[in-house]
Amino acid sequence: MRLLVGLGNPGSRYARNRHNIGFLALDEIARLHRASPFRRRFQGEAAEVGIGTERAILLKPQTFMNESGRAVAEAQRFYKIPLSDVIVLHDELDLAPAKLRVKLGGGNAGHNGLRSITAQCGNDYRRVRLGIGHPGDKALVHAYVLNDFGKQEEPWVEDLCRAVADHAELLARADDAGFQNKVHLAMAGRGWDEVKTLGARN
Repeated sequence: MRLLVGLGNPGSRYARNRHNIGFLALDEIARLHRASPFRRRFQGEAAEVGIGTERAILLKPQTFMNESGRAVAEAQRFYKIPLSDVIVLHDELDLAPAKLRVKLGGGNAGHNGLRSITAQCGNDYRRVRLGIGHPGDKALVHAYVLNDFGKQEEPWVEDLCRAVADHAELLARADDAGFQNKVHLAMAGRGWDEVKTLGARN
């Protein structure tokens, strides 16, 4: 059993924010793999899904970003899921738009959702870092992540979420390198290997 967590803020006001790309990717996994309907559970919205041969719980915390760990810890305890089988999809300022990286543990880079999960559960969970780029000035970060993706960004956001969902079986099987490579090739094949924003780093 895996616990796949998408990070974001609840409510229609935040639905297309850059900070909510974790929700968007999880919704696409749910759609493509025909998950059960999301229901209110664990201070969030949860669904069950089969991804290839693996069973998973999909979770969207509804606590707002900086309290995400409460929902994750509750679901993890209920299903007795090891921390190494918890996978968190989140926005990443320090990756160029349309880029993806997977890592186990590490720093939280100022991300309040990750900080909350680490505080509640521990640090050694897997992170799927979904690049949104950086506005170039630390003072602009708050407004940047809480603003919607622009119209010119929507196509790569949709393609990245689809690529994540298409290859989610590799992620569920803990083939992180294979998953990352397949998503990279999919995005390059769609022409998204050179998306840039000011300050973004590859």
